[in-house]
Amino acid sequence: MREIIQNFKQITQIPHCSFHTEELRNFLVNFAKDQNCQVSVDKAGNIHAYKGKPKICLQSHYDMVCMGEAPNIQVYEENGYLKAKNSSLGADNGIGISLMMQALKDFENIECLFTNDEEVGLCGANNLTHTLISNKLLNLDHESDNEVIIGCAGGVDIFASLNLEIDEKEEECYELEAINFKGGHSGIDIIKNIKSSIKEASCFITQNQGELCEFNAGERINSIPKHAKIIAFFKNSPKENNHFKVKYLGKIKRKYYKNSQIILNLINAFAQGVRTFNHHLSLVQTSINLSLAYEKEGKFHFELFARSNDLQELKNIEFETLTYFKIQNCEVSSANFYPPWNNKDTSFGEEILSYLKKENPKAKLYTIHAGLECGIISEKQPLECCSIGPNIYSPHSTDEKCEINSIEKISKILFDILKNHQ
Repeated sequence: MREIIQNFKQITQIPHCSFHTEELRNFLVNFAKDQNCQVSVDKAGNIHAYKGKPKICLQSHYDMVCMGEAPNIQVYEENGYLKAKNSSLGADNGIGISLMMQALKDFENIECLFTNDEEVGLCGANNLTHTLISNKLLNLDHESDNEVIIGCAGGVDIFASLNLEIDEKEEECYELEAINFKGGHSGIDIIKNIKSSIKEASCFITQNQGELCEFNAGERINSIPKHAKIIAFFKNSPKENNHFKVKYLGKIKRKYYKNSQIILNLINAFAQGVRTFNHHLSLVQTSINLSLAYEKEGKFHFELFARSNDLQELKNIEFETLTYFKIQNCEVSSANFYPPWNNKDTSFGEEILSYLKKENPKAKLYTIHAGLECGIISEKQPLECCSIGPNIYSPHSTDEKCEINSIEKISKILFDILKNHQ
């Protein structure tokens, strides 16, 4: 198990933020070749490696959500967890990659698919051109060791921009900085009602009768926003609280947004979070996250990510959100739409569940409110798919951590599966 931890620590030292994965791609290609694998890379950067006569293909994505100081990741172990100092850890999906590296070392009949740029619209899976040898695909991108995932939410990126009306005047000016927000995964963590730095900042400014001069908040389109830095005019000095530091900049002349109120109204009136809940599955069914809000090139931009485990609800929330922003004359668009994965044949999932139940009799089949590549890949060629993984908490945030005992549990389960499919 320590070899897997060492594999993980090794890849954390190789930059692999989404869209900047070249170094890790080259490392993985060379690593697989060193294990006597046949290796090919498609135009999307997906790596296919195999040797022998494999019966199961392991699959993980090799990009990560870079938060805080990432890609400069300092991994440490504390109280049974892997953590990173002031950055996201990249256990999502770096632990899966580390397990696959070990499998390539330890097994003669093995197939691995390392997909690229999953965190930014499942780009690698969507553009996959490799043909897999195995007819079963085991994804290692789940984040709870007592579940076998047999379905997932679909998603869509939504964009809106508003022309800024810029003017200049002299007023009492303040800088606001968001503090003590947790952030988190906009799918898995959306049910926790984690406070949004964007929503809270807009409310704070509105309540204190502020006018915006600069606004920059959020980190990634699939993360609940944690950070925000804003400069604004206020008639009366706003008071610091648990969520905002306030710095007085003086009575100064500078640009501001004449249409501040429209921007604040759009944010304040937006319904962040869970929209519908599936009581049969005990699962969030449809949600939306206002991920980023910022000024760029004379426009104010909003970026959002909607998810649903129901195709029609996903289409509806996309339409409703585009309409919402159109009402205030925003330019709107959407991209990277992918449908939910609804597994019609769960026999492979049930087989994998039998291995989990040896470690935890309460393990179960589950559908997740997050995106997995299984559905997209299995549409390209007939495959039986499911997903497992170790306990990872607060992915896509600087609080991300991964339970070491859980890595050991999942590695034992995985290698038992592979031994029985040699």
